[in-house]
Amino acid sequence: MAGRRAVHVGLLPWSAFGHLMPHFQLALALAKAGVHVSFISTPKNLNRLPGIPPSLSPYITLVPIPLPKLPGDPLPEGAEATVDVPFDKIPFLKLSLDLAEQSVRKFVADHPNPPDWMIVDFNATWICDISRDFQIPIVFFSVFTPVFLAFYAPFLSSSRPRPEIGSLMSPPKIDGSTVAYRQYDAAKVHDEAFEKNDSGLSDVERTVKIISASQAIVVRSCYEFDVDYLKYYSDYSGNRVIPLGLLPPEKPQKSEFEANSPWKSTFEWLDQQNPQSVVFVGFGSECKLTKDEIHKIARGLELSEVPFIWSLRKPDWAGDSDALPDGFQARTAERGIVSIGWAPQMEILGHPAIGGSLFHGGWGSAIETLQFGHRLVLLPFIVDQPLNTRLLVEKGLAVEVERKEEDGSFSGEDIAKALKEAMASEEGEKIRKRATEIAAIFGDTKLNQRYIEKFVEFLKTGDSNQ
Repeated sequence: MAGRRAVHVGLLPWSAFGHLMPHFQLALALAKAGVHVSFISTPKNLNRLPGIPPSLSPYITLVPIPLPKLPGDPLPEGAEATVDVPFDKIPFLKLSLDLAEQSVRKFVADHPNPPDWMIVDFNATWICDISRDFQIPIVFFSVFTPVFLAFYAPFLSSSRPRPEIGSLMSPPKIDGSTVAYRQYDAAKVHDEAFEKNDSGLSDVERTVKIISASQAIVVRSCYEFDVDYLKYYSDYSGNRVIPLGLLPPEKPQKSEFEANSPWKSTFEWLDQQNPQSVVFVGFGSECKLTKDEIHKIARGLELSEVPFIWSLRKPDWAGDSDALPDGFQARTAERGIVSIGWAPQMEILGHPAIGGSLFHGGWGSAIETLQFGHRLVLLPFIVDQPLNTRLLVEKGLAVEVERKEEDGSFSGEDIAKALKEAMASEEGEKIRKRATEIAAIFGDTKLNQRYIEKFVEFLKTGDSNQ
């Protein structure tokens, strides 16, 4: 099989860009190592991926599968990813993708050289049947951190009953670990992860089924950063766990923009700022902030007096009106820029004037930010973000915005306090030094490539100790 020709893997990510992008970055890394990749998703999702470098295009094939319609059309027209749907409609997206089994089955059956492996996400439980029928082994790619797996290890068991909310507030039994949900996180996560939703399964039930059928679990991390949680999960679960490295996106070679680019003036403004003085603010496309949350973030930026660039996705509730508080941009015009919509995030993070980042604690954003050695100010909202946040605070890399324990509410003053602590205090200077040390790991191309090479050896031989 793998010994007679180049390895061929199928990648099947969940339709959320926090999952699609890590899978795409893995596809690029595998292609660089000579592995052929069939990247399977819906047409619209594939069209929204970054371009494949010409040198890798012979190794990566995009495989479009139509998104089946559900009775009654509960999803918005044209919706193919979580970014396209309200939060309460996401279970219907899972249910719709559950109907895509026949398309993937046909792809496998008709391919002249079917995949040697399927690398899959948590959602498509039917891949277990395809694996059995075509004798194709599965690898589960957890886009979440080892700390997430370590925390959930007791619950990712088919024999484990649904936990009490209180059990989500205790860290794993690792010396010094403070990683756990707070009271305001736990109730929300309990419902989202463990309750059956409109798709007919809970997310934990889906994950358990995929893990049970997998030959290995691969994670986007490395021993140099996360050895305790990697080892804990491996020992606790008995699963074969293979770190992939951090899959850091390539740093931009330059941040120059043409004269007619709307970003030229932004980078000219950055050029005038003091080194490491500006905070980049961005909560991504998946984090759907309320009006109250956006206004509190804006107040915090205003009160902090810290220079900032805010990449703000225009919320659905804003309509044609401004999403920001009245007069905010005028009052902060001399020390802040707000961009509505897309922003060249990597180029901004790579500018010498940037010294910190305010975001939700998503692992992909953390990797992007830490490879530049920036300080982190974290305001987590969903699933893995609170656990990532507590890990990053635990490692001396971040300040978490304080919230009320009972309901998770925060104020503009809380945002300002966290920004000042990270950017203008003695503690913030310690974080900066620690982040600079960690950047040597997160940005180490050779180190991360060695992890990919070991994974490729596993794909060739089935032995993770190569």
